[in-house]
Amino acid sequence: MTSHPATGVGRERQRDADRTKAEILEIATREFARHGYTGARVDEIAALTRTTKRMIYYYFGGKEQLYTAVLEKAYAEVRATERALDVDHLGPVEAIRTLAELTFDHHEAHPDFIRLVSIENIHHAEHIRTSPVLASLGTPALDLITRILEAGRESGDFTASADATDVHMAISSFCFFRISNQHTFHALFGRDLTAAKHRTRHRRMLGDMIVAYLTGT
Repeated sequence: MTSHPATGVGRERQRDADRTKAEILEIATREFARHGYTGARVDEIAALTRTTKRMIYYYFGGKEQLYTAVLEKAYAEVRATERALDVDHLGPVEAIRTLAELTFDHHEAHPDFIRLVSIENIHHAEHIRTSPVLASLGTPALDLITRILEAGRESGDFTASADATDVHMAISSFCFFRISNQHTFHALFGRDLTAAKHRTRHRRMLGDMIVAYLTGT
């Protein structure tokens, strides 16, 4: 059966639209992370993506909606990485260490994510609160930690009455601080937290801290 020519044209147009939106989101992520929500300019994002302000508004609705879409994409990438983690074949201790190290690696590889979260906290999470997508993105991370904690208690490996949200906070805090405070920490203490010579030690330290808390050792 021969497909209608218009069908192929429609698919190509959709691919072009998807590529354009992906490029806009990529550039917008960089601009919002660099200049903040208030400082970033849609005109500049349009110029950098070789499109028009009108086209950005057509796809996203406005600056606020574009910023929210950037946040949704950034958080979705974190959760996708966590969902891809297969811990079912691991013991609880190894599983929680693996999750902590995965978070460490992701935060290090995505400094713009750290900046975006910092900016959104300055705005009291007002954009996150209005996004149905973001409202549901915290659950998978907590579900994964809860499964690991329950397995650890059942096996006797974990003795602490730990809460999944607290464990998530402890892991995120270490990873986040290392990136977000690297410049002030360096200025005050003379140590570059992101220097390659510290990376392996910090990554192991994070896992050791979480495991020690959960096992009481």
